[in-house]
Amino acid sequence: MNKRKWKEIGIYALAVLVGKVEFVGCFPMIPAFFTVAYMEEINRTLLLIFSIFGMALFIPVQAMAKYTMAILVTAVVIKLIEWADKTCRTWVGAISMAASMFLITIAGEVLQIRNRAVVWMGGLESLLIAGVVLLASPIIHYFLEESIPWKKSREAKTGTTTPEHGEKLQSYAKSFSGLSQIFSRMNQYKSNFEPEEMGKMQQEIAGKICMSCNQCAICWQEDTSPMYEVFYRLIHSLEKRGVAEEEVQQDLKHYCPYSDTIIEEATGVFEKAKLNLSWYNRLLENRGVIAQQLDAMADIMEDCAKEYIDVSESKGRVLASVKYRLKERGIVVNDIHLYERQNGRLSLQMKVCSKWGNCVTIKEIAKGVTQGMKRTMVPGKYVRSLVGKEEAYLTFEEDTVFHGLHGVARLTKDNAQVSGDSFSVLELDGGDYVLALSDGMGSGISACKESEMVIELIEKFVETGFQKETAIRMMNSAMVIQGEDGMFSTVDMADIDLYSGKCDFYKIGAATTFIKHGEEVECISSTTLPAGIFQQIEIEKSSRQLKDGDFVILVTDGVLDYLRVPAPEETLREILETIETNHPGQLAKEVLERILLFTAGRVPDDMTVLVAGIWEK
Repeated sequence: MNKRKWKEIGIYALAVLVGKVEFVGCFPMIPAFFTVAYMEEINRTLLLIFSIFGMALFIPVQAMAKYTMAILVTAVVIKLIEWADKTCRTWVGAISMAASMFLITIAGEVLQIRNRAVVWMGGLESLLIAGVVLLASPIIHYFLEESIPWKKSREAKTGTTTPEHGEKLQSYAKSFSGLSQIFSRMNQYKSNFEPEEMGKMQQEIAGKICMSCNQCAICWQEDTSPMYEVFYRLIHSLEKRGVAEEEVQQDLKHYCPYSDTIIEEATGVFEKAKLNLSWYNRLLENRGVIAQQLDAMADIMEDCAKEYIDVSESKGRVLASVKYRLKERGIVVNDIHLYERQNGRLSLQMKVCSKWGNCVTIKEIAKGVTQGMKRTMVPGKYVRSLVGKEEAYLTFEEDTVFHGLHGVARLTKDNAQVSGDSFSVLELDGGDYVLALSDGMGSGISACKESEMVIELIEKFVETGFQKETAIRMMNSAMVIQGEDGMFSTVDMADIDLYSGKCDFYKIGAATTFIKHGEEVECISSTTLPAGIFQQIEIEKSSRQLKDGDFVILVTDGVLDYLRVPAPEETLREILETIETNHPGQLAKEVLERILLFTAGRVPDDMTVLVAGIWEK
């Protein structure tokens, strides 16, 4: 028998025992407790039987007739309300029972009560019943719904535990981190040939040319033969300059009649060795990229292991309160869990359906969740707008303190078909508001493809759950592996925490970013190279605290490079200080309009201004 059944048996026992509670000749706890238990939808027939049985044991026959009539009338009224409205709120049940008791009391002829004082007493009893129903209903619901850690108790007794999901992910993360270290410890990048490799090249040349020469034994017989030194100088000359030095050629002609053939063969052997070295270094570079990706996988596994902490057991009363509020709205909760994120914010996940098969709006459900949690909760992304008789999986996130709006203004380079700049704005479930801007090198379709690939990769990695720095490094790895010449772009990212207002900036070869605090403007500059050039990239990260009404302005190089002033950042800062608007789109548009005054209306490069503002809710 599960714990719910044991609790229901306790309710039936209480339905019998409340008959012993008397107040000035009245027994208000009988109808009050019956109403509360009846609305909890336990076995209503058994509840009625035990309630009547308790009255038969402890109260007079006349009072038993009165209260039996009241609970029967109330039971019918509640059923009718449930049938009509598909739900019955606690206050409706309380009023129904109070009205039934009062109406039965004033029907003095039926119960042979003709004293006016008794009628007033009946009115007070009705008020007491309504109050008890309103107060006891959530208490009884918590008693029935609050979870008991049976599993933990059994584990404590047996001394055995089951590995948690997070522990498994942590072990997987360690494995990936170990693989990454193995790849990193492999042979390092080589810029020059080792002495052993130089010797092998010398033997290969001598084997092809000198073995067929009659003077081979004379030239190579002694270790002190000058041919060893000449060959060594020849190979080093090819390594440094790519061609044999004139002095080396003359010395080789002095000792060998086939010097021209040897130089030609040495050049071919060296070119082949150089090509092999290039492929070797490329392989090592790819190993380094794989090592970075393995590290990234280890990081995201660790994040997943600790991203959500299940606090359902410690928040049993809160979950019971949520279920109570939803029950009042005709929603049946079959499975509910409460999780705490790394930032301390709560996430509620549950499976629900409509008790009566009618459609309940997600907005109404959100109200119930907010009341039960005692904090503002909003539906997660991709949550359906209506819940019907089919079970639905819903998520609710703790609402943010700030909300963000963005606007963008763009100009394409003169005579170009498309802009080489790309941007993205993401609002993630964890309360992150992410702005990303990329400027592809050059202009036109090729630059557009580069920047679009950068933005798409960052979007995918960030939405998957990667940390921002990890997402940027993964994107850079993908660009390096692709290996196209000139395939690189700038990355400018701003990550705004809508709970705290903190903003993290990540810049790789990007133009200066501006923060507008009212009339004051702050500049954040970068000196790094674009992404896609090197396997190891330098990410400049900085953080700022934003307040209500602040704006973050991201721009591409084309906005600043053609101002034709000694300090373009200072000029744009002054422009931003003079613009008065609370609309991000209008701010971005006015910036470009002012920039065109400096370029005489020409657009010498792609220009993009991405603006985001935050306001307290």
